[in-house]
Amino acid sequence: MKLIRSLVMGCALVASTLSFADTQATTNLDIVKSTYEGETAEENGRNLMKHLADDAKWREADGFPLAGVYVGPDAIRKNVFERIAADWSEYRFVVEGYIAQHNKVAAYGTYEGVYGSTNKAFSARVTHIWTLDAGKITAFEQFVDSKPVVDAMR
Repeated sequence: MKLIRSLVMGCALVASTLSFADTQATTNLDIVKSTYEGETAEENGRNLMKHLADDAKWREADGFPLAGVYVGPDAIRKNVFERIAADWSEYRFVVEGYIAQHNKVAAYGTYEGVYGSTNKAFSARVTHIWTLDAGKITAFEQFVDSKPVVDAMR
């Protein structure tokens, strides 16, 4: 009887742990999806700003035109999104899929856009890695084939 009770308690503990992990992964995934899958780019931006931690670290890949590490929502908005809006048209990230595990979510797909000064279009493969803590985005890192982007600028 004690053995059966121990097994039942152990199974209940494992089940509750799995449920918590699944809920957390889904929550993090939903947060990241909300930054890509809104009805408009403005909605995506509002969702991003709502979920960014005050000290979030945003890393644009070396070799990419926006390369650097930006800390906090204001620096991210100014050094990434305002620059994209000023220099590019039709700029977007076409998400092909997501991978979520623990506090990390990866989104992968293709960037597309047209550089304003040259009017050249590009398409580049990209992956974004997001780190979340307690429902807040604490870090973002971009991995991208920068060559097509830089070529569009020439």
